[in-house]
Amino acid sequence: MENQTLSVVKAFVTAVQQVDLEKLGALLHPEIQWHQPGNNRFSGTKNSSGEVFQMVGGMFEVSANTMTLSDVKSITVNGDQAAVVLNWKASRPGATLDTDNVDVYTVKDGQIVAAKVYAADLAHEDQFWGN
Repeated sequence: MENQTLSVVKAFVTAVQQVDLEKLGALLHPEIQWHQPGNNRFSGTKNSSGEVFQMVGGMFEVSANTMTLSDVKSITVNGDQAAVVLNWKASRPGATLDTDNVDVYTVKDGQIVAAKVYAADLAHEDQFWGN
């Protein structure tokens, strides 16, 4: 189980870094539960891969396509879950984002079925993304 979890999560973060939408679509379960923290326009629970793609598309729009997953600091696995420490960077006029997140992914049958994001600096993210 842990080997599959690690394999799926490694493939997912690589696809995020490469902006490989086809691979991302294959790795996210159509009914994924994605929990995005904070009090900004992108916060809240997303109930499908379509809603996740809509959220991420909005993030690219707000950041003028500058948002990047700049570093995958660690991936640790426990059964069907993986905790991943990530660094995100983005910019927009008047603001920059450079923050770490811990994402916890749950993997079943080769797909990510749940994600819970923990932000290292939630106030900074809320300010950057706005309402």
